[in-house]
Amino acid sequence: MTNSATIPHIPVAVVGGGQAGLSISYELKRRCVEHLVFEKNTAMHVWSTRRWDNFCLVTPNWQCQLPGYPYSGSDPDGFMKKDEIIAYLEGFLKAVDPPLREGVAVRRVAVRPEGGFSVETNAGSYTAGQIVVASGGYHLPIVPRMAERLPKEIHQIHSEQYRNAASLPEGAVLVVGSGQSGAQIAEDLHLAGRKVHLAVGAAPRCARFYRGRDVVTWLADMGYYDMPVDRHPLREGVRDNTNHYVTGRDGGRDIDLRRFALEGMQLYGALDDIDGDVLTFRPTLTTALDDADKIYNGINASIDKYIDENGIEAPPPSVYVPPWAPQEDPLSLSLDETGVTTIIWCIGFQPDFRWLDAPVFNGGGHPQHRRGVTRQAGVYFLGLPWLHTWGSGRFSSVARDASFLADRIEEQLAGAADATETAESLS
Repeated sequence: MTNSATIPHIPVAVVGGGQAGLSISYELKRRCVEHLVFEKNTAMHVWSTRRWDNFCLVTPNWQCQLPGYPYSGSDPDGFMKKDEIIAYLEGFLKAVDPPLREGVAVRRVAVRPEGGFSVETNAGSYTAGQIVVASGGYHLPIVPRMAERLPKEIHQIHSEQYRNAASLPEGAVLVVGSGQSGAQIAEDLHLAGRKVHLAVGAAPRCARFYRGRDVVTWLADMGYYDMPVDRHPLREGVRDNTNHYVTGRDGGRDIDLRRFALEGMQLYGALDDIDGDVLTFRPTLTTALDDADKIYNGINASIDKYIDENGIEAPPPSVYVPPWAPQEDPLSLSLDETGVTTIIWCIGFQPDFRWLDAPVFNGGGHPQHRRGVTRQAGVYFLGLPWLHTWGSGRFSSVARDASFLADRIEEQLAGAADATETAESLS
């Protein structure tokens, strides 16, 4: 039996060594709060191991505002490519110099009856006074069970495994899902000259540039990125929304699936079923394209309103007019007849917090919190989409969230110290 006196104690244990984990480490170091960051792989590994070769940011470089380490390059309105992102994050890691244990997987965290938490890792046990879960919300790649019925010769990968068109077998490619990853991977394959079939989901889209500026810049001026989740019209429901598809590639542009169709890409509605080599789709393509365009024009209309109300000089407004529409929604695809040899699943990830044994989750396994603070004293989340604002899961606002949580952590440490001092004075 392990003697609890021999188990090392950490005032604050941070789980995850990505931008969120390093951001809270930066803030805790500023406050002289002792802590340790656990990372099961290497710090920032996701950006080098789970992104395709032509990956780039979809938000301008000026939005990269990690704590104490804002973007300082020569192209603030550009979009960093994969190697530039990795270099930026490596610089951030060096600047923070966190107390980091790489290659250490946290297997279980549990509430201790006497207070604090037990932390079990593949490298030994610890106790901790407080826990920051900074491992993100994208853990388990989603692949539908019906994929098991596909012919054995079909090459299947998830979006996190895609690197480039040349790495795939010869033949046509079916991309399932049209969120940011699906739309950009479909474009990457299309530009490489591959025949692409795309199963279009309900993802919205937005313009890259409108009335002389990047749409992100307009929305920032309009205060959208400072809107807290409890003021959003959808409230916490916005956390389930799919991100708008757009790209920063080649200096930034729209992703227009209708134009891809004119250029030879085959579009379908949502994938419904698989029977041998025949895939069937729901009759949702027309609606999906129309709904995405409605959101596109709606965002631009909100910018028009802002420009008018503030008397801003800008190029004239415009409305997107579809250059193509399906004559009918295609309902099936034969892999053999179309020559499809690869399917790329771009339908997202599921969270996996099974290692955290604390009463902080809802029925869907998602953490319940208010700005990262849970009902379980000493348990916090950081880096989740819409943790507090749109930018909470991105480089733009994780610094603000980390500072807020570091203040809460410091307050709890001070409260615990006061309680100990009071108990000692009464003994």
